[in-house]
Formats: sequence, structure tokens, C-alpha cells
Amino acid sequence: MPRGEPLRVLHEGFVPGRFAIDAYGRGGFRFADMSHRGSILALPSGVHAWPPEDGALLAPADFDAIVAERADIDVLLLGTGVDPRPVDDAVRWVLREAGISLDVMATGAAARTYNIMLGENRRVAAALLAVG
Repeated sequence: MPRGEPLRVLHEGFVPGRFAIDAYGRGGFRFADMSHRGSILALPSGVHAWPPEDGALLAPADFDAIVAERADIDVLLLGTGVDPRPVDDAVRWVLREAGISLDVMATGAAARTYNIMLGENRRVAAALLAVG
């Protein structure tokens, strides 16, 4: 993409396909020559806008889209913002019952780890809270 050309924006909250995260910060993410302001889910089906903004307020329902794709996910990387934050036990149980392993870390570490695991063709997904 030529320097200075604007990025395409995530259309209607979804782009199909598996993409590495090119950049994060300033309240959003860049991937696949697109940008999105806010949190995202990087799932086997594609990249989705994700409403949560605060890792301390995550609830089991926030993970419904992930559980729906459980047949294609072994590991979920959860980026909770600038720093890792504890996740409610109810969230852990929902994912455990779906057969999905959860790894919680800062958003930057989660994005980098996702890119590595994606490059290794692993069955990985990421739930990434935007950071400022």
C-alpha cells in the first residue's frame, strides 16, 4: 500500500479470513490493509468488532462468538489492555466447557503471540481489547 494512502475501515464490524495483526494502539488495530477503532475478535471465520472496552467487566456472554467457533479453536489469547487483568471464573468455565484453553496477557503480547501462532497454522483465536 502506498505511503499516505488511507486504510480501509472494517466494514459492518466484520472481515472474513485469517489475518495477522499489523499494529495496535491509539484505540484500535490494523490488519489486512484495514483499520478498526475499538476491540476485536480474531477468529477462524474472520476479524470481528468486539464491544467490550474494559477487561474487568468481561462476562461469559462476551465470548459467545468464540464458543460458537469452538470446533476450530484450541487456544484463545485474551488481551486485556495495557496490563494483564484477572478474568472472572465464570468466563474461564464457559471456555473450559467449550474445550478452549485460555491465556490472558496484555493486548500487545496477545497480538504478537497470535501472529506467531497464526504463522505456525495453529488453531488459535484472539480477543483483543483496544489500548490507547
